[in-house]
Amino acid sequence: QVQLVESGGGLVQAGGSLRLSCVASGSIFSIKAMAWDRQAPGKQRELVALITSGGRTNYADYVKGRFTISSDNAKNTAYLQMNSLKPDDTAVYYCNADLSRYSGGSYRSYWGQGTQVTVSS
Repeated sequence: QVQLVESGGGLVQAGGSLRLSCVASGSIFSIKAMAWDRQAPGKQRELVALITSGGRTNYADYVKGRFTISSDNAKNTAYLQMNSLKPDDTAVYYCNADLSRYSGGSYRSYWGQGTQVTVSS
C-alpha cells in the first residue's frame, strides 16, 4: 500500500553531481520525515540526510557541505542533490519515510527499492 520509488542514480566521475528523487505514494496519512540512507556491499546501512515535514534537516558529517536534502510536502517527494561526489559515496541509496497510514495510526519507517550510485575514480 505504501510505496517509495527512488530515481536518479547512475554512474558519475569523481567530482561530478547527481540528483536523486523519491516519491512516496499509497496509503499515507502523514509523513513526519523523509531521509536518504545508503549501503555499500559489506557495509552497514547508514543515514545520509534527513528532512522533517517542517523543513528541519540533518546530515552525516561526511556529506555536509556537499549534499543537500529538500522536499516537497504536497507531493510527498524528497530530493538529494549530491555534489563533489567521491568514490566512497558509491552505494545503493535508499529513500525512507517515517509515516502513518491513517489518522491515529502509529508511525513507522518504509523504504524504497534503492537506486545505485557509482562514482568512478
